[in-house]
Amino acid sequence: MSECKTQSRTLHRWVGKSARGGSPARPAVLHMLDVAAVAEALPMPPASSAELRQAFVLLAALHDLGKVGDVFQRMLSDGAIQSERHWEVTEAWLVAFDDILGSRNRRDETDHRGRRRREQLYAAAAGHHGRPPSCDRDDWTGMRRRAGDQACADARTIAAVFSRFWPGASFEGLSLKDAKRWSWWLAGFVATADWIGSNTDWFSGTAPDRSLADYLDGIRSVAAKAVAEAGLDTPPLSMASLFDVEPRPMQAACAEIPLRDGPMIAVIEDETGTGKTEAALVLAQRMLQAGKGGGLYVALPTMATADAMFTRLGQAPQAGGTAVARRLFDAPPSLVLAHGRAALSDGLRNVRHNWHVASDEPACSDWLADDRRRALLADVGIGTIDQALMAILPVRYGAMRLYALSSKILIVDEAHEMGDPYMAGQLAALLRAQAALGGSAILLTATLPLSLRKRLVDAFEEGAGRPAACPDDPGYPALTVGGGAHRTSFAQACSTRGPVAVERLSGGEEALTLLDAMARRGAACVWIRNAVDDAVAAVRALRSRGLDAEVLHARFALADRKRHEAAALSRFGKTGHGRDGRILVATQVVEASLDLDFDVMVSDLAPMAALIQRAGRLWRHMDLRPAAGRSVPRPVLHVVSPDPSRVETGRWLAQVLDKGAWVYPVDQQWRTARVLFDEGRIEAPGRLRRLVEAVDGAEPPAVPEALRAAENKRIGEARAQANRAGQNVVDFDAGYRMGARDWQDRDFPTRLGEPQRTLVLLRADGAFWAEGESEPASTMLSEVRAAEKRLGQLALPDQGRADIIRRVNDWPDWKRSSLTVCPVAEDGTICDGLRYDAEFGLLFEAPPTR
Repeated sequence: MSECKTQSRTLHRWVGKSARGGSPARPAVLHMLDVAAVAEALPMPPASSAELRQAFVLLAALHDLGKVGDVFQRMLSDGAIQSERHWEVTEAWLVAFDDILGSRNRRDETDHRGRRRREQLYAAAAGHHGRPPSCDRDDWTGMRRRAGDQACADARTIAAVFSRFWPGASFEGLSLKDAKRWSWWLAGFVATADWIGSNTDWFSGTAPDRSLADYLDGIRSVAAKAVAEAGLDTPPLSMASLFDVEPRPMQAACAEIPLRDGPMIAVIEDETGTGKTEAALVLAQRMLQAGKGGGLYVALPTMATADAMFTRLGQAPQAGGTAVARRLFDAPPSLVLAHGRAALSDGLRNVRHNWHVASDEPACSDWLADDRRRALLADVGIGTIDQALMAILPVRYGAMRLYALSSKILIVDEAHEMGDPYMAGQLAALLRAQAALGGSAILLTATLPLSLRKRLVDAFEEGAGRPAACPDDPGYPALTVGGGAHRTSFAQACSTRGPVAVERLSGGEEALTLLDAMARRGAACVWIRNAVDDAVAAVRALRSRGLDAEVLHARFALADRKRHEAAALSRFGKTGHGRDGRILVATQVVEASLDLDFDVMVSDLAPMAALIQRAGRLWRHMDLRPAAGRSVPRPVLHVVSPDPSRVETGRWLAQVLDKGAWVYPVDQQWRTARVLFDEGRIEAPGRLRRLVEAVDGAEPPAVPEALRAAENKRIGEARAQANRAGQNVVDFDAGYRMGARDWQDRDFPTRLGEPQRTLVLLRADGAFWAEGESEPASTMLSEVRAAEKRLGQLALPDQGRADIIRRVNDWPDWKRSSLTVCPVAEDGTICDGLRYDAEFGLLFEAPPTR
């Protein structure tokens, strides 16, 4: 024992963490054992063997072996520039000590192929700083030489000693394909363990008088406590019912449909307002209880829809009730909101408060809330789809996101919103990786084309190592389990709304006249426009007629947008009041984000799926507002559109719509008009599939000659987007080391589109536009985004102005470079051609003629 203590003190010479915050310098060997103890306390994939799990922990223990070396120690002691990164040196050491680490594998101890398999995992453990190592074998030789002879001896000793702590560790039987697959998981696993093991609130001290074995035994209880306090100690699952109401047909089907063995994907297709979310949660609970995951991540298309879902799952539906997220578990789970503006959420602040009090409701630890990447580790995460898509892009800590999602049921809501070629390519890659790592998924949609349903399901099945198995059955509604049951027969409740009639309006003046007449009859009206400028113009025109009209769009400072959204919900929401005779003019923000209900709807022509979504806000809450209480006899979707039978030029749509004519591809617009006006109604659910497939299916109607050029352009752009998705996503089959190597060379967006610039508005007195808020909320709430192309044509305020410099003086460089500060004069002027109005938003105005 004395010899062990002496050996331990000798190895302490290699510092792993500098002294900081009152904590002493931490020996690398102790930090490595801290991380190993955390790794033992984290969940392991159920499909892995006990021997492989020990091997994963052993590699987690050796993750910082590269700190044992003269180069890293000189950097700590005197700030010397490192000639190599310590985590890349880790890879060099692990490869050098393969005779120790690989000696447990009876059949392939000296086999070159066995070594290649292990090297995939060595690279993953070394690449725990969010990116894979990139050095080659020649580099490794130089690294080991520069580390010094004593470092080489001590690093080898550490590898040998640690190997005895996990005697069952073995990579035996692991194929090269499996090693590459597990390398993604391992990189995220070690990064997570390292984040927790590096926290000095839990791990500090030097323990010079204890053997390494004794230290490891003692630190295990600390690690378990740290994992719990981080919010990663998942409570047992509950068998309680999630909802206290009679299930709707799709919900009942999800409670009964057979689950398949192994990773599983399900697709729920039904019309808006039928309880798809509740159906998905019923199915997800069954999948959790069947061991297909330890928690949920619900991915949504926008921050607004994520906020709404967070409230829906995280708060009790009524006083004295229990939140849905709580009902999934026997004890309060961790619950996190994940998107760029989550810090503004009152709901997130509430669950963070729950963490620090004796609450029986879902809670969120400070550790989880402090980083969006960590949010995916929570028992229940809710956020944007972007947070999940970054798992398969070569961005820093993408592998950590893959690791986190692999233990979850990934629920993708509004999956049709991810149907453009770029996002669809990413989603298919994500589902493939999710299945490969043992995770499961549920997709929810109202208007997903059959071709995209097949592509996504087949991608998942491929990742699971199974043949393509998505049925071609066009039945709707539908519940599809990839490679399993497929159901299209449901007992449909009789719709009290009935079919939505579709009528064409020939132009904006006709729309104004209709809204004028309907509002004066007491109807609650909406005009959904494709472009912000057109929405503002419509509100002004309606007000000029003496009508009470408001506007809602995305080009408001966030504080003002929240105010306008709250006003719209209070008036036109499920329990809204004061709606009679009022008109809301809005853009696409009302398609899915807000639960609104109108008597009369006018919409600019848009793609079929968008129009179906918009129509879902028409005569929505029939239980609260039955037909007899409405001011019009039936629901009608009035579409502002030119006649699809008269197309003479490529500017067919621009004859009727202004800027809104250029938001969507005109050939798809024409097909929508042709099909929808011929049909004359939107009948849900029975004929929704026909409408969607007629535009987005395999055999859409041919466009007129005048629109052929536009169609060819769209097809070319779609192919370019699909190619870019294929180039941007990681090469999962190549393994972590080679598959994510391009992380630092290019930008990897989750969405394509017109580049945007973010402005931060200041008031005339120099205060942020959002008054009464502290940082960072004051900055976020004062932000407004607009097209870079339009803003680039204006002389925006000089960022070197003294008043702006004073305001941004304490901002980090990244924040200064990504935000443009814009003081707003008392009259709203920002610069020539640009002004801001709290009631209308950011306004581009032509300079006055001279």
